[in-house]
Amino acid sequence: MRITPFALLVLVLAAAPARAELHITRDHGGYVEEYKTKYKRVRERGERVIIDGICNSACTLVFGIVPINKICVTPRASIGFHQAYYDKAFTFGIKVTSLEGTSDLMSYYPDAVKDWIRRNGGLTTEMKKIKNGAELWKIVDPCPEEW
Repeated sequence: MRITPFALLVLVLAAAPARAELHITRDHGGYVEEYKTKYKRVRERGERVIIDGICNSACTLVFGIVPINKICVTPRASIGFHQAYYDKAFTFGIKVTSLEGTSDLMSYYPDAVKDWIRRNGGLTTEMKKIKNGAELWKIVDPCPEEW
């Protein structure tokens, strides 16, 4: 039997494990609707999410959209929460909080995230962070060594 280069490529690809993953290293957030769309695609593809640095603001929606068993954190992970606010381009550069937006954010978070937020005074205009360690591991597992 003669193996063609194409057949060899197919065999190699079939034998290689699929490692679809999203690495979050420095994400300061952005538009909530864009993050909802992004994380829904990640969920639909069954991708893993590795938080290996900053995940603030809208980035934290990952915890409510991607299954928690598909997310892990490294020792460099830092998660930051705050109230939602309107785009400053439309508010003359002033940060105007959105009660509706904040309520929407909270509706996505799993109970473990909501509990941490409540224990730490609720969402405010100031960023509240969870750095890696026991507090964060109550929400999401640490990444395995091989990541």
